[in-house]
Amino acid sequence: MLAEVHERDGYPVNWPDSPGAWLTPPSLIASWVVELDGRVAGHIGLSRSGAGDAAPGLWSARAGVSTDATAVVNRLFVAPWARGHGIGALLMGQAVAEAQDRGLHPVLDVLASDTAAAALYERLGWQLLATVEQHWSPEQRVTVRCYAAAT
Repeated sequence: MLAEVHERDGYPVNWPDSPGAWLTPPSLIASWVVELDGRVAGHIGLSRSGAGDAAPGLWSARAGVSTDATAVVNRLFVAPWARGHGIGALLMGQAVAEAQDRGLHPVLDVLASDTAAAALYERLGWQLLATVEQHWSPEQRVTVRCYAAAT
C-alpha cells in the first residue's frame, strides 16, 4: 500500500531503502493501521521528537515546555482506493488520544506542497505554528508547515 501511495501521491518524497524500517523508526512510540473490507487502508505513527523535526521546537518555545513534552504524529497515509471514508481523521484521532494519554502534546510537520494533508489537519482544528525550510540532505531543501494539535 505504501508503494501505491508513493506512486500516486509522491509520499514519502524519498522512497526508503527499507519501507519496514521507515515505518518503524527507533523513535516510534506507537502505530496503528485501519482495515477496510479486510485490507489495510491506512497507517499512522506517533514518535518522540527527533533532531530533524521542526514542530516540537516551535511548540515547546510557544508553550514554555521541553520538546520532551511533545509527540510527533507521522507516517500518515491512506490507500487511494480507501479515501473518502474518514480514515485519515480516524487515525489522527487515535494518535492524538494516545499522545494525550501519555501527557504529550501532538505536533507534526507536513510538506507545504501537500495541501490535502494540510487541509485535513486544519479541518481537525490543528494550529499552524510556522512554515519553515528544512535541509533533508545537502542537495534537498523542502518547505514544511508545522502544526500543533489544538489545546
